[in-house]
Amino acid sequence: MLFNYLSRLNTSKCFYTLITFLFFIISGVPTSLNAQNQPLKDSDSKSTFTSDLINIESSVDQVFRYTTTLQNNTTEDQIYQLSAKVPEGWKTIFKAKGKQVTSIKVDHGKREIINLEFYPSHEATPKKYKISVTAQSEEESLNLALEAVVSGSYAFEISTPTGRLSDKITEGEKKEIQLTVKNTGSLNLGDIELSSKTPPKWSVVYKPSKIESLSPGETENITAILTVPDKTIAGDYMTTFTAKNANTKDQAVFRISVVTSLASGLLGAIIILIAIIVVYFLIRKYGRR
Repeated sequence: MLFNYLSRLNTSKCFYTLITFLFFIISGVPTSLNAQNQPLKDSDSKSTFTSDLINIESSVDQVFRYTTTLQNNTTEDQIYQLSAKVPEGWKTIFKAKGKQVTSIKVDHGKREIINLEFYPSHEATPKKYKISVTAQSEEESLNLALEAVVSGSYAFEISTPTGRLSDKITEGEKKEIQLTVKNTGSLNLGDIELSSKTPPKWSVVYKPSKIESLSPGETENITAILTVPDKTIAGDYMTTFTAKNANTKDQAVFRISVVTSLASGLLGAIIILIAIIVVYFLIRKYGRR
């Protein structure tokens, strides 16, 4: 009897243990399923808007260019409207896949490269400017903080000491024209080259032919030796003097009035006088017949 009792006891104990084990397994399944079906946390599903460079320094006449990446981490495709808050007078351009855009579609789990171009105002003073860029969709708003540091401006002016841009020259002769190149910007200028555009067969030689360096506010005097070929017809001609370097350039359009030489004038007058005399004698001789 004792053996039967112990057997029943062991059987009941095993059965109880089995029931308890099954209960814990069954009660744990919904928890596991709920954990698998639970949506991602906001930190896991939030999209990102980043830039390879945050701060760029350049002169006021240059374009500030940034390369950004827009990553859609949501579960749906998104259309993002692009905008930027820039200082007054600045211009913004968004480019994607080589084309200018104002909005862009990004599939879920994908990313798009967006190139930003900021054109500063010519009146922008040298300092750091903060620019806020936004990518806005129906589901989220992504912000990107950028900085554009304006270091100064490159500019110069080519003219004459008096500001007069016209002169006379006799055909077949040379004339020295005094020019000035002034640095009107706030940054140093270097390697300024001089060139010209003249009528056919005319020529210009500069002394000096190149300006190595020019500080802000500094002026360099240049002599342009202009040569007009013989037998150039009298009249007004335009010659363009150009100064340029890697950063900027300027031009001065000069009006040249060509006059004939005294010898050419006398020769012409003699030819005309001879023609008149010949005609007169011809009329006298054959006019009465």
